[in-house]
Amino acid sequence: MGRKRGRDIDGWLILDKPLGPTSTDMVNKLRWAFDAKKAGHGGTLDPLASGVLPIAFGKATRTIPYIMDATKRYRFTLTFGESRTTDDLEGEVLATSPNRPTDEQILAVLPALTGNVMQVPPVFSALRVGGERAYDMARAGRPPELPPRPARIDSITLVDRPDADTAVFDVQSGKGVYMRSLARDIALACGTVGHISVLRRTKCGPFDLSHALTIDQISLDKSTQTVDNADALPAPLLDAATALVDIPALAVTDAEGRMLVWGQSIDPADLMHPLPASSQGDDHLWRAMIGEHVLGLCHVRHGRLRAARMLENHEFFGEHDVDYRRTPHGTDF
Repeated sequence: MGRKRGRDIDGWLILDKPLGPTSTDMVNKLRWAFDAKKAGHGGTLDPLASGVLPIAFGKATRTIPYIMDATKRYRFTLTFGESRTTDDLEGEVLATSPNRPTDEQILAVLPALTGNVMQVPPVFSALRVGGERAYDMARAGRPPELPPRPARIDSITLVDRPDADTAVFDVQSGKGVYMRSLARDIALACGTVGHISVLRRTKCGPFDLSHALTIDQISLDKSTQTVDNADALPAPLLDAATALVDIPALAVTDAEGRMLVWGQSIDPADLMHPLPASSQGDDHLWRAMIGEHVLGLCHVRHGRLRAARMLENHEFFGEHDVDYRRTPHGTDF
């Protein structure tokens, strides 16, 4: 007997991830709870980090790359005086310093760490070095030399100073920025050492804590299922297209939508609702919509509008839909 594959479920669950488990642990737990065929997450949180962890089911997994690239917000506590192997509380102490910066000293170093910067990732990270994970090498006593990587840090705000040993920051950043590295670098710039002692993600793309459910708010006990509620979800899901709300909308006709879904391209000049001339470059993504329904994403490539990633397929238009792959109107020239 083959392994049960699960059921087709589409949508986003925004989890307020607790401290302790990994992001993958939570995906596996919720995939089992929802009996979902396909699931993934929109951006890793460390075991010692909590907060917004978007979990995608079914069609929503197609939009994960756009959540991974999206702007994120964090709040973290930096503890001065100890550097650690992991740059957080989990690691062993590497060095100590008696220096404790003043608020004025902290504020003075933040501008140089903001904007497009080069950042050295933590040695204990999931980056691959010669086919091995950096954290596996570090745990084996072979910590790799990780080169600086480009990072975009939009803002760093000092929001609280509970005592001389700690400082609390709000940060808005782009993809792939390590808060542990940022905390380490703030301390070093202030002439001391430090590590993150508390880390919480408060926003990830369009999702924030107002959308998030704790694990206790999700029904994980399958023993309570009955014949009447066997198909009920353990928690409500957000629509798969919710991840794309920050991308400009493009209204398309049924015929235009069919062509995009079938993988055919369209001359932008032939669209019922033309694209602005200033927004026809290759870098612009559009959310193709029929009425209030999102078909997926499209963009202009080589002068023609093409599908970038579709949420819908030909079944959306009905089983008697015209095959646009075989019609002259749908042919690329």
